[in-house]
Amino acid sequence: MSTRLTQKGRHGLRVMVDLAEHDGWVSLGEVAERQNISRKYLEGVMAQLVSAGYVESRRGKGGGYRLAKKPEELTVGSILRATEGRSLAPVDCLDCAQDVACPKALECPTQPVWAELGRITSEFLDSKTLADLRRGGVIAVPQVPQ
Repeated sequence: MSTRLTQKGRHGLRVMVDLAEHDGWVSLGEVAERQNISRKYLEGVMAQLVSAGYVESRRGKGGGYRLAKKPEELTVGSILRATEGRSLAPVDCLDCAQDVACPKALECPTQPVWAELGRITSEFLDSKTLADLRRGGVIAVPQVPQ
């Protein structure tokens, strides 16, 4: 089980916020420099974001990358799913993308906890947009009960 996001997911989200903060076409080199991420590595991340339809690319002088949708239309959850290349389920037995149900799903006493955690996580990440993450965007940090 891995509930941790990979570097690709975290970097993909940072790149998307960077694009949201800059109008027009932005060169990959500029993004790589601002985010302190290898340009070569970003090429793979950008390919996933273009494939998902979240980013447009254009070659040549004055080209680069830009958001394909408004920042308000792009959720953190959808970006993470695209860059992670998987669902955000907290355990493999809930990852329906694999089309293989856990043989113990109906009798597993812990399954409801994982299902609820997955639902809460997805709802939270899908409720936040790039517009929320842009500089100046405000996301309230929930207070942890003590």
